[in-house]
Amino acid sequence: MKQFLSINDVPDVSELVHQALTVKRNPDAWKELGLYKTLGMIFMNPSLRTRLSTQKAGNSLGMNVMVMNVAQDGWNLETGDGVVMDGDAQEHIREAARVISQYCDIIALRSFARLKNQEEDRSEAFLTRFVDEATVPVINMESATGHPLQALADLMTIEEHRSTTAPRVVLTWAPHPRALPQAVPNSFAQWVGKSDAELIITHPEGYTLDPEFTAGAAFEPDQNRALEGADFVYAKNWSSTTPYGEVLSRDRDWMITEEKMSLTNQGKFMHCLPVRRNVIVTDEVLDSPTSIVIEQAANREFATQAVLKRVLEWIG
Repeated sequence: MKQFLSINDVPDVSELVHQALTVKRNPDAWKELGLYKTLGMIFMNPSLRTRLSTQKAGNSLGMNVMVMNVAQDGWNLETGDGVVMDGDAQEHIREAARVISQYCDIIALRSFARLKNQEEDRSEAFLTRFVDEATVPVINMESATGHPLQALADLMTIEEHRSTTAPRVVLTWAPHPRALPQAVPNSFAQWVGKSDAELIITHPEGYTLDPEFTAGAAFEPDQNRALEGADFVYAKNWSSTTPYGEVLSRDRDWMITEEKMSLTNQGKFMHCLPVRRNVIVTDEVLDSPTSIVIEQAANREFATQAVLKRVLEWIG
């Protein structure tokens, strides 16, 4: 695998999920694979799980890992061509990506949606430009429209906890005080769509996700009806799609509660974290045995390690 930007770089999703589960059982089995190789982790935005899990995954493969917070440690980057750089940006992405490539064998990049221009975000302008300028493989640690490492960990978690061949999985919008990107729900819907699970999406009006990511999913506007018989409940906020990038609703009736989980088939609760308690989900649900958010977060390490392993094998 020469890069990992989206699900389109994965020939067989099911095979990669099982590879990640194999890695989880023996994470030190490929310790020699990354020796004398360097992973550069470039963060344009904050991170906790992605940062730690990716660094641990690289270390487990024997890699040297370097971490840089561009917004705090580096220069502001310009991405446009023909720009007179007399403003806040001190360095152009053309030089930055090429220079980082000189120091690294793999670059892992994290850059959120700006939620200002829908077409700009949908085009993955920053990620695409960085990949075009880099001369080594790039791994997507979350971009404007996708978070494939999270989605891979999510599928691992479902595989570990499923009790039926075709589990009923519900992706439900939940309230949040701020406008959040659509990357996590996009990737979750897209990756679950490649599995044998039944996916139902529920959300208020104005929050319809891009059909590019939700192909094959069913939509149910009534959250309670969607939750009936669910084996897995994935709660996540995302900002509006029409109009783009706004908070249209803060309706607490969409929060996941014990009463709502009682509608499920003893369903497991999932969330990518961080989660706002008693806004997205109540304490009672999050702290209950039905919550698998900690296992879900733990799987981020092994999902990333499986991806790095594939890329290192391609590098040779």
